[in-house]
Amino acid sequence: MEKQPLPTDDDHTGAPDPGTAGFAGDEMQEVPSEPAARAGWNSKVEYFLAQVGFSVGLGNVWRFPYLCHQNGGGSFLLLYVLLMLIMGIPLFFLELAAGQAIRQGSIGVWKFISPRLAGIGYSSCVFLRGSLLQCDPCMEPVLPRELLPVVSALGALSSRGNVTVPECKKSSPTSYFWYRKALDITDSIDEMGSFNPYIVGCLLAAWTLVCLGMFKGIKTSVKVMYFSSIFPYVVLFCFLVRGLMLDGALEGIGFMFYPKLEIWADVQVWRQAATQVFFALGLGFGSIIAYSSYNPKNNNCHRDAFTVSTINFLTSVLATLVVFAVLGFRAKNKAVECVVSNIKELSEQFLSGPVEINLMPSFNYSDPSAVALEDYRAWFKLHGNQFPGNLTDCDLEKEMQEGVEGTGLAFIAFTEAISLLPGSPFWSALFFLMLLNLGLSTMFGTMEGILAPLTDRFKTLANNKTKLTIFSCILGFIIGLLFTQRCGNYFVMMFDDYSATLPLIIVVVFETFSVSWLYGADRFLDDIEGMLGWRPHVIYKYLWKYVCLLAMLGLLGATTIRMFIQRPTYLAWNQEKGSEEYLEYPDWALAVMALLIIFAVMPVPIALIHAVLMDRTRQRARDSEAGQYSIVSTGDKCETPMTDISDLDRSNGTAAS
Repeated sequence: MEKQPLPTDDDHTGAPDPGTAGFAGDEMQEVPSEPAARAGWNSKVEYFLAQVGFSVGLGNVWRFPYLCHQNGGGSFLLLYVLLMLIMGIPLFFLELAAGQAIRQGSIGVWKFISPRLAGIGYSSCVFLRGSLLQCDPCMEPVLPRELLPVVSALGALSSRGNVTVPECKKSSPTSYFWYRKALDITDSIDEMGSFNPYIVGCLLAAWTLVCLGMFKGIKTSVKVMYFSSIFPYVVLFCFLVRGLMLDGALEGIGFMFYPKLEIWADVQVWRQAATQVFFALGLGFGSIIAYSSYNPKNNNCHRDAFTVSTINFLTSVLATLVVFAVLGFRAKNKAVECVVSNIKELSEQFLSGPVEINLMPSFNYSDPSAVALEDYRAWFKLHGNQFPGNLTDCDLEKEMQEGVEGTGLAFIAFTEAISLLPGSPFWSALFFLMLLNLGLSTMFGTMEGILAPLTDRFKTLANNKTKLTIFSCILGFIIGLLFTQRCGNYFVMMFDDYSATLPLIIVVVFETFSVSWLYGADRFLDDIEGMLGWRPHVIYKYLWKYVCLLAMLGLLGATTIRMFIQRPTYLAWNQEKGSEEYLEYPDWALAVMALLIIFAVMPVPIALIHAVLMDRTRQRARDSEAGQYSIVSTGDKCETPMTDISDLDRSNGTAAS
């Protein structure tokens, strides 16, 4: 049975030429024809910069290194690569091919496959808007403090005149500066607090940059991406070279790659690795589809899927090497300071009399900094428990684990490590400019994932795209003010940990099911063969239909069960203790989470119900005109594409003859 490719005039797309795609169905007046000359990339380099810039973001710098360190190092890397191969790349290829074939944004793509699936595209837009609002506050702290947080000078913050600040004394200068000076954070999410004027200014600056870079579409944003997508790699390589020259760098990298094979038996590690694959590649956001829709139809999207995914993974590994080389240097310095402090305490105990001389180590007490960390730890293992006081073993791994979770990795631990480098203002400026550019590239892709499907779907918006861009940025700024309150960082964590994950998985499940089962994996491979001139391996059929779908359903189940079994918590700053602590979300916050999840996935059933009702209304109208009842109408443009009525008629006719 010969199948038709996705976008053809026979599908009543209204496209001016066979190379463009439209929508299956004309029931809504706002559905425009495909523009005669859809915007395109000037070169393949621009396209790669856009895709890589969107997928490589802040999560590569702080989320991936943290997950790698906490979940077995090298073992987590192997697990991540496995999930990337069997789930990430196939789904990335699916979205690239769909966007390139149909040449529409996410709404148009899924509406073309079936009008009943248009809600998937709308859900992507809703989810993207929430992710965009979450992304902006992550960039906000990058802009203040003159981009030069010379933390070594922050010790002065622990006292105001002759009055010691207890909060700073109980914490580190960097933590105090981050939580109190930069965020001025409250003790819990229940305490809203006032707006932070510095962060409000940074939010305005971030949205202004996005608006200036997007107001003329990809033609302007790609010019910014030449810098915003390349500059982070220059900074990472500079940091890697400088980091490898530091004392303790190899120890830090060793802790990163130390294998812990037992983590493979932990379901939560699989869940975290799979979730990271989704966020790292940007699956389900709609931005991949939007960017791919500007490609020529004969573009090798299969090779692009492997290329972009490989670049993304190598970037994560590069960032992890940089982070743990520098954190190893920081941990080594702290461990050496611990040794010096303990030896001084040993000396004081010996002079005061309670310590026997035969237990005293043969160290250089006149210069404690000359004592090797390994020698001290070997002595402490044998005799440390025989001494009174607060002697510790100065564990390097314990120092490595301190402050490496979430934003704390970038804005506390890494910043503190940079302050120890010679020329720390220069390295600090490079680091925070890198974070700014990573955030901008991701925001450009996110905005394109929202604007492209809306302008493809609604003709009025397409004719006023500049106004739509400006309005979207203004709206984003207004809603983003939620995150500029003193408790705003807690809302960022709530979006990141809970409200974003479930809707994303659900959207991708619907995408995969729609293509592999409703539209048909074989038919989709036929369409790809028509574009590329060769047929992808049949393994993609089984990956899409079974492996990816079952893996995502398992991930969805594990995430849902975790939320119900274990009450969600967040990391809060306790001003009185001067330290971080985990608190449970209050009931109203859980209700907000539930509403956000429902709001993000609600377009899917709403669009389905709307399409079914419209089908029945049109069917009744046709039946009334014909004066008879018809079970199936071959002229129904809203027939699910996997049911090719003409082919069925031909096959039935052949059988009858």
